[in-house]
This record gives sequence, C-alpha cells and structure tokens, in this order.
Amino acid sequence: MSTNFEKESDQKKDQSKNIIIIVLILLVIISGIKLYTDYVDRTKKTEEILLLSTENNELNMRLDSVTYQLDLRIKEIEKLGGDVQALEAVRDQMIAERNSTKQRNSSEIAALNGKITSLNGMIAEKDQEILELRAANQQLFTENQDLKVTQAEIEEEVAQLNIQKQDLQAKVDVASMLKVENISIAAVNSRGKERIETTKDFKNRQIERLKVSFNLADNKVAEKGPRNVYVQVLGPNSQPIFDVAKGSGTFMINGAELFYTVKQDIIFDNSEQELVYYYEKGSDYASGTHEVKIYVDNYLVGGKTFTVK
Repeated sequence: MSTNFEKESDQKKDQSKNIIIIVLILLVIISGIKLYTDYVDRTKKTEEILLLSTENNELNMRLDSVTYQLDLRIKEIEKLGGDVQALEAVRDQMIAERNSTKQRNSSEIAALNGKITSLNGMIAEKDQEILELRAANQQLFTENQDLKVTQAEIEEEVAQLNIQKQDLQAKVDVASMLKVENISIAAVNSRGKERIETTKDFKNRQIERLKVSFNLADNKVAEKGPRNVYVQVLGPNSQPIFDVAKGSGTFMINGAELFYTVKQDIIFDNSEQELVYYYEKGSDYASGTHEVKIYVDNYLVGGKTFTVK
C-alpha cells in the first residue's frame, strides 16, 4: 500500500515538472516571437524614414527647379516691361517652402507635387506672355529702328563679352575640380588581413572593416587649401550605409541632403596625397553589388563597386 502511494506521488511530481517545462518553453517561444516582431517593426520604421527622406530630397530638387524657372520668367517679363507681382509672390512661396526645415509627410509631399505640376502650367502661360511682350517690343523696335539698332549692337557686344567671360569662368571652374585615381577597396578581417577587391566577391566574415583608399590627382589649377572629402557606400538597394555614432552624417549636393558613410577634412596641397578611410559596419553586409562614391566638397569625383556574397 505504501509503495503504491509513493509511485503515485512520484508520478504527480513528474507531471508537475513536465508542466513547468512546457510553460517555460512556451514563454521562451513567446519572447522570441515578440523580439522578432519588434525587430521587424523597427526595420520597417527605418525604411519608411529613409524613403520619406529620399522623397523629400527629390521634392526639394523639383522645388529648386521650378523656383529657378519662375525666376527666369520674372526677369524676362521685367525686362520686357510686364507685370511680375503675382509671379514673384508664387516664387517667394516656393522659396519659403524649400527653405522649410520641416520633414514633410507623404500627403504633404503629394500636395506639393501637385502644386508644382500646376506651376509648370503657369510657366507655359508665362512663356506665351513673353512671346506677346517680345512681339510688342519688336513693334517698338521697328518704329525706332535707328536708335534701337545702335542699342541692340551695344547690348549684343556686352552679351557676347559676358558669355565669353562666363565660358572662361566655367572652364576654370571645371579645370579646378579635384579628381581621384588609384581607387582601391579592401576587406579587412579581424586579424587585420586585407583582401583587395578583385573579380572575386567579398564574404561577410572577411569584412571586419571596409577600407577605401585613393590618391588626389595632380591639379595645378585647383586652389590649395581645406577640402571636405566624403565617402558614401551604397548597398544593393542603392541606399546609403551610415551610422551617425561612427562618424557618418549628411552633406549637401545641388540643394539635396545626402548621407555620407565616412568623411575627412584635409588640406589640399597638390602633392597627390593618399587618403585612406575605414568603416566598421558592425553587422553583415547585404548580398549583392555595393557602390562606393567619392565626393569633394559638393561634387562627385569618382567611384567603384564591390560585391558581397
């Protein structure tokens, strides 16, 4: 009788243990699911932020373009003696919108894109107005031909001199742009061993740090002095790889704000100086082709690609 009681007691203890084990396993599974869903939510929010940032940058570029086009029409209509007050108000509104530091949401972006489309229609109307004003001015030109011819000749001569001056300045500006050569991309593993970019792909286990090196090419026209040199690494999805905690940040290109991966502030001395950049991502690179772009101040000077398996 005592033996049967002990057996029943042991069975109950075993059942209790099994229940506890099952409960613990369920808790672990639930916790794992919670961690995974939290990770997915964070990733989705990050992607949404990046997408909105890209759309905002593209919208700002369109705002710059339409503002520029409006300004051209204002100057031309003013020169022809037309009324530009309404057009100036629209242009100033676009400038204020462009200079706003507010991060726009999707609906605001869509609304502004619609307004830009309407403005393109207005610009077409102003082009017609310009043609009519030019025709009226041509009539005045015909009525005062002798005087106008002399003035036109002077204006043409001045315009040609200005064009020549602008062309010369443009050539000087282009010639003074820095260029890079001998771009090299290497994967540095945890032991400090480098694997140079070749026809073979990098593997994530080889990329403890990414190394990018290059030389600034000889340029006797470029002014010596301080320069900002940015390296931007783009993933297979064409999105920049960056980490503000590791020195990444943003810079401006043609009115658009871009993320850079690493940056150096240098003093350009035309010595064909070599620049070396390291970036430790801290996580695996996505499989596929990555692009490295190199910028000096506010213009692109070179690039190269590498592939991760």
